[in-house]
Amino acid sequence: MTTYRDAGVDLDAAARAKELFNPFVRSTFGPQVLGDIGLFGGLFKLEGFKEPVLVSSTDGVGTKLKLASWMGRYDTIGHDVVNQSVNDVLTTGARPLFFLDYIAMEEIVPERVAAIVKGIAEACRAAGCALIGGETSQLSNHFQEGAFELCGFVVGAAERPQLLDPTKVKSGDILIAVPSSGLHTNGYSLVRHVFDLDKDPSPLHDRYPELGRTLGEALLEPHRSYYPLLAPALPLVKSMGHITGDGLEDNVARAIPAGLRARIDYESWKEPALFRIIQERGNVAREEMYRVFNMGVGMVMTCERANADALLRLLPEAWVVGEVGRG
Repeated sequence: MTTYRDAGVDLDAAARAKELFNPFVRSTFGPQVLGDIGLFGGLFKLEGFKEPVLVSSTDGVGTKLKLASWMGRYDTIGHDVVNQSVNDVLTTGARPLFFLDYIAMEEIVPERVAAIVKGIAEACRAAGCALIGGETSQLSNHFQEGAFELCGFVVGAAERPQLLDPTKVKSGDILIAVPSSGLHTNGYSLVRHVFDLDKDPSPLHDRYPELGRTLGEALLEPHRSYYPLLAPALPLVKSMGHITGDGLEDNVARAIPAGLRARIDYESWKEPALFRIIQERGNVAREEMYRVFNMGVGMVMTCERANADALLRLLPEAWVVGEVGRG
């Protein structure tokens, strides 16, 4: 008798994976989550808002997944997929409410899936949002060996009068930055090219004294979540730029209106050693580094000059990275 497993899909492995990760999923549930795991749609009761505006975002982890596969580590990328989208909705002033994930693999390895979902659940709990649904799919004969896909979807909400609004930014406003935790989830195709990892991933295990760990460990450092840090600061902030793909300049430009420009002081922070290692190893131009990577800056906020000191007191690790001017 021909079975689904003969075609490359193991239903028993998928069921085992669900058994392993269900406790992690339930750990994110609060009273606003209605129903339990297994429904065809996740149910979430929206409450506590007078004039709610729903804010959504979706993203994938990109080729950072290749590094996780080569390193045999799946405990960090769940944080990546949650935190990058939570940060995106944060730039509007929204609070994350719930998250859904999508995992697709050539072969379902239950322990591997559970490690990913455990990381997703940990990140959701840290951001105060529920993991109310997801999909784990086995795509037979679709991926190269060890490859897989991971993406996620977040929905948040904000009171309409409290939405951050880049159009309110004016000349003379201050730009305040907070540091990144590493490359976050951008630039990994360039990293793979610089170290020729597709041919030989062994450089990931090289230890660098200036990093205090191996290259692979530094590259797998999770994308930082800024919601717990910056949520209390929102009343002092006009707009935010999440520094992801296209680097610092293009993402800061999205946080200020047309007709104004950001004057950035590139001497106001020290670029982390990981970026210098990549630049020197690959002979990458400085301008290209700043187009591809965050270079140590994870989020940039705009605020009134009069509020800058209060914002810096609230955020001890933040610094003034520039100001808004005309042009």
